[in-house]
Amino acid sequence: MKSLFFCILSASIAYAGSSAIVTSEYIYDTGPYPQIHASTLVETPSGLVSAWFGGTAEKNPDVCIYVSRLVDGKWTESVETANGVQEDGTRHPTWNPVLFQPKDAPLMLFYKVGPSPSTWWGELKTSTDGGKTWSAAQKLPKGIFGPIKNKPVQLANGDILCPTSNETDTKPSAWAIYFERTADLGKTWTRTELLHDGLKICAIQPSILFLGGDKLQAVGRTRQGKIFQITSEDAGQTWGDISLTDLPNPNSGTDAVTLADGRHLLIYNHTPKGRSPLNLAVSKGGKTWEAALVLEDAPKKEFSYPAIIQTQDGLVHITYTWQRQKVKHVALDPAKLMTKPIVGAQCRHQGYGHRTCKLGQLVTICPLGAWRWAGEAGIGFVVADEALGLWVKLEIDVQIFGDGAEIQDLR
Repeated sequence: MKSLFFCILSASIAYAGSSAIVTSEYIYDTGPYPQIHASTLVETPSGLVSAWFGGTAEKNPDVCIYVSRLVDGKWTESVETANGVQEDGTRHPTWNPVLFQPKDAPLMLFYKVGPSPSTWWGELKTSTDGGKTWSAAQKLPKGIFGPIKNKPVQLANGDILCPTSNETDTKPSAWAIYFERTADLGKTWTRTELLHDGLKICAIQPSILFLGGDKLQAVGRTRQGKIFQITSEDAGQTWGDISLTDLPNPNSGTDAVTLADGRHLLIYNHTPKGRSPLNLAVSKGGKTWEAALVLEDAPKKEFSYPAIIQTQDGLVHITYTWQRQKVKHVALDPAKLMTKPIVGAQCRHQGYGHRTCKLGQLVTICPLGAWRWAGEAGIGFVVADEALGLWVKLEIDVQIFGDGAEIQDLR
């Protein structure tokens, strides 16, 4: 008879963290193009606007930028807003749209055009009506790409600071981050030099956080299996040394935002391989992060390239790629997030899912997941017979529930 052993640490939490979620929906569910990726999200005076690239497959010439607006509680059908058709008739794919709403200025849509990340260039369109109609494309100056994946920030002096990065066509490709700045809504630009060699730490796609005063922090994606971080003491004019955090990164896009209350949110794949699960973490100072929510958790699936913002009403809005087929939108109340220390590279704290447990299988190495089994709720480990000795050595009391090879995972 197969027995499961359940170490109960508490019997009061069934859906830990789920009360924070206000909305969960698809912006793009099914439509004329089979693949989507790299969504972006912004709040305008007239409401939320989202964009992404879509087509037959990433890198194909038919890939265009599509835009959808939230109107009266419903997302509009996506509209092709930019493509890579050139004056001579040749066509290139478009990449990584980034929406940004400056103060008292038109909505901005940055995107890339070109055969590959090492050969693309930046373009910009603007809208004066909240994304209904758009200007003609403006090609950015040579060497200026605009924000490469994640949103810019507007500084106290009005400057727009764009987090960006470069990928070379050398072997191995050097991935290096830097920052671009415009004081006049994209008419003129300055930029930093590349901030590292791009080889010891291969880093791209930064997000910018506000640490107080002129101090900024950027975090993002690497090929070294960890999220990077780098700080500036002078509002992004100069930057310190890049380093790796303890948070895992499977060479997949992340995003982050500083909330109105000063906390920071980071959305990322908390795993060294693959693009699942998709996690939300919280930090008070940008150094120590705690697990807050798991938005998706399914083995061998892809939930990736998130975007995250906070709107004027205090809610946090997130969009991300769902299996390269759909654009998922989640809204949550950050005041209701319940956080716990992150334990282990496979921590999947506070999310949803369903899992069948097999004899001898270690179901989780995170001791702070929320569970329900046979009507009993709690937080703790679930292990099977062959793993019991491990937890005995840790002197964790174990209760035998008896039969049953199935358990509902509410993390």
